[in-house]
Amino acid sequence: MKLAVFDFDSTLMDGETIDFFAEVLGFKDEVVTITERAMAGELDFYASLVERVALLKGLPYEKVEAICKTLPMMNGAKEVVDGLKERGYTVVCFSGGFRDATKPACEALGISADFSNFLHQENGVLTGTVGGEMMYSQAKGDMIVRLQNLLNIGREDTLVVGDGANDLSMFAHADTRVAFCAKAILREAATHCVDVKDLREILKIV
Repeated sequence: MKLAVFDFDSTLMDGETIDFFAEVLGFKDEVVTITERAMAGELDFYASLVERVALLKGLPYEKVEAICKTLPMMNGAKEVVDGLKERGYTVVCFSGGFRDATKPACEALGISADFSNFLHQENGVLTGTVGGEMMYSQAKGDMIVRLQNLLNIGREDTLVVGDGANDLSMFAHADTRVAFCAKAILREAATHCVDVKDLREILKIV
C-alpha cells in the first residue's frame, strides 16, 4: 500500500475557494493579496486564514454551497486520482480551505478522505469564524504522520503534492514531493516540480 496526499486549492482545484466567496462580496482583491502572501510563506497561515474568513461574514450559506458545487477542477484531476489508485495508492486530500468545497469535489474524484476546515454559520449566513483540523501551518505534517502510522505506510511510499507554504509540513514526511505550479518556498523543498496546469504529469513521476 502507498499513500498520496494532495492539497486542494490551486492543486486539485484550479483556484482558491475563498477567492470565489470573496468575489460575491466585493472583497476579492483584498482576499487574493492575503492568500498569495500566506502561500508564499510571508504571513502566518492561521492568522491569515482567520483574517480572510472574517471578511466573509454575512455571506448566505446557500451561496457557499452553490459556489462549492461548481468549482473548476484542475486539468487531469480525475485521471491522476484514477491512475494513482491503479498503482496501489490510497489518495487523500488535505486542505487549509473548507470542507464545503473539499467534500463534494473529493466524492466526485473518488478520493478516499478529505481533511479541511469548517465555516461557521448561523441562521443561514456565515458568521466570519472558522474551525477545523487544518488551520495551522504544521497541521498537514501532523496529519500525514498520523495517517502513515494508521495505514502502516512509510515516507518512502508516500507522495505529496501541493503549491504553497502550508504544504511544507507534509513535504517533510514524504520521499516523493511534487511542487505543482508552486510558490518558490515549496519548490525548494520538492523532489519534483510540475510547472504546467496538468495533474497527469504526476503519473510520469510515479
